[in-house]
Amino acid sequence: MGGNSGSVTNADKRPNELLGSWFVRSGWSKGELARQVNRRARQLGANHISTDTSRVRRWLDGENPREPIPRILSELFSERFGCVVSIEDLGLRAVRQSPSVSGVDLPWTGPQAVALLSEFSRSDLMLARRGFLGTSLALSAGPSLIEPMQRWLVPTPTSPGPAEPEPVVDPRRPGRLSRPELDLLESTTRMFRQWDAQCGGGLRRKAVVGQLHEVTDLLQEPQPEATTRKLFKVAAELAELAGWMSYDVGLQPTAQKYFVLALHAAKEAGDKPLGSYILSSMSRQMIHLGRPDDALELIHLAQYGSRDCASPRTQSMLYAMEARAYANMGQPGKTKRAVRMAEDTFAESDEWDEPDPDWIRFFSEAELYGENSHSFRDLAYVAGRSPAYASLAEPLMQRAVELFAKDGEHQRSYALNLIGMATVHLLQREPEESSAYATQAMDIAKKVRSERVNTRIRKTVDTAVRDYGDLTVVVDLSDQLAVDLPETAEAV
Repeated sequence: MGGNSGSVTNADKRPNELLGSWFVRSGWSKGELARQVNRRARQLGANHISTDTSRVRRWLDGENPREPIPRILSELFSERFGCVVSIEDLGLRAVRQSPSVSGVDLPWTGPQAVALLSEFSRSDLMLARRGFLGTSLALSAGPSLIEPMQRWLVPTPTSPGPAEPEPVVDPRRPGRLSRPELDLLESTTRMFRQWDAQCGGGLRRKAVVGQLHEVTDLLQEPQPEATTRKLFKVAAELAELAGWMSYDVGLQPTAQKYFVLALHAAKEAGDKPLGSYILSSMSRQMIHLGRPDDALELIHLAQYGSRDCASPRTQSMLYAMEARAYANMGQPGKTKRAVRMAEDTFAESDEWDEPDPDWIRFFSEAELYGENSHSFRDLAYVAGRSPAYASLAEPLMQRAVELFAKDGEHQRSYALNLIGMATVHLLQREPEESSAYATQAMDIAKKVRSERVNTRIRKTVDTAVRDYGDLTVVVDLSDQLAVDLPETAEAV
C-alpha cells in the first residue's frame, strides 16, 4: 500500500494491516466502501461526512479516522462477515485506550459501562436482525477472567467535597423518568424473566437486548442520582438475562460479555446481592464449559462480595453452585459440605423479613433439590460412573421432578431435571426407566427454545445408544429424537 498522508496517523506510521486484511476479504473496492460509509453516515445524521477513495486509501495506509467513522466501519464489516468485527479488530483504536469489545478487562466506571453496554447491545441487535451470530468473540477463562472480576470488590471512589447538585433538565425536553415509568421498566424485566423460564432463551432474546439498549439510552440522559442507580440496576438485570438467554441458545462468548457488563452495571447500582447472582450465572457457564476451577473462583468471589447483605435464599443458591463446582472437580467431601450448607441456609429463608428480589425467585425448593442432585450426579461421572453417587442423586432428583411437574412456569428447569433423571438411571444401568424420562423431556423440549436442553437430551440419548443400542426401547428413543429434535441451526 502507498505512503501516508499528512493527516493524523498511527504512531508508528505503518499501514493498517488489520483493516487491510478485512478490506481485501470483503471484496469491496475503495469506492464501494466510501459510498457505504457515506450512506450509513447520512442514516446516523452525520451529514458532514463525505468520504472518497483517497480517504479510504489513507485509512488503509494508517490514518486513524475520527468518530463516527470507526463505528460505521465496524458495523459495515460486521454485516459483511456475519460476526462482530469490533473497532479494535479493524486496528482503529489501541486496546489500552478502550478495551476490545471481545475482552472482559474493562474500566470500572459508570460512563464506560453505559457506552460498552450500548455498543455491544447495538451490535448484537444489528447482527440478530440479519440472522447472524457473533462468532468472532473470544471466551475468557483462567486468570484473564478471574482477575478483572475481582475488581468488583474494590469500593467505588467517592469524590470529596459537597454532593453534586441535581442535573438541571429542561422540562420541555424528554429525559427525566417518572416513578411510574421506572416501575414499568422493572415490571417489563420481570415479564421477560418469566418468558425465559417458560419458553427458553431462543424466543425473546432479541426483545431483551432491545430493551437493554433502550435503558442505556436513558442512562445517557441527565437523571437524578437515585434514578440513575435504579436504571443501572435495571440495566444489570437485563444484561444478565440477555447473557443467560445467550448461554441457553449456545452463544457462549456473547453470554460471557453480557454477564461481565451486567456485573459492571450492578456495581454502579450499588447492588451487591445482584452482583453475586450475576457471578453465579458466570460460574454456571464455566461449569457447562468444563472449567469448574474458574466456576469455584467466581462463586467464592460472589460469596465474599455479598457476605453481609445477601438473603438466605441467595446464599443457598451460591452454596448449591459451590457444590456443583466441587463435584465437577471430583471433591466429594467439599461437595457434601456445600450441599448441606445450601439445604441449611435455604431453611432459613422463611424467617427472612425482607422480600427477595425477583431475580432469585426462581430458586425454589424444586431448584434446590435439582441443583444438589445434579452435584451428586456430576460426582458420579467424575468418579467413573459411580453407582454410589448416582444413588445419592436419585431421591433428590425425583423430588425436584415431582415439584417441577406442578410448576407451570419453569418448564425449562422441568425438562433439565427430567434429563437428569434419565442420566441417573443410565448410571444405575436402568435403560428402560432412563428412556421413559428422556421421552418426557423431549415432549417439553419441543415447546422450549433452549439449545442447552436439546444438547443434553442428545448427549443422554447418545450414551443410551452406546451402552444399550440393541434394546428396542433405546432404538425407539433414538428414532423419536431424530423426529422431535432434528439438528438444525436456528438464527436467534
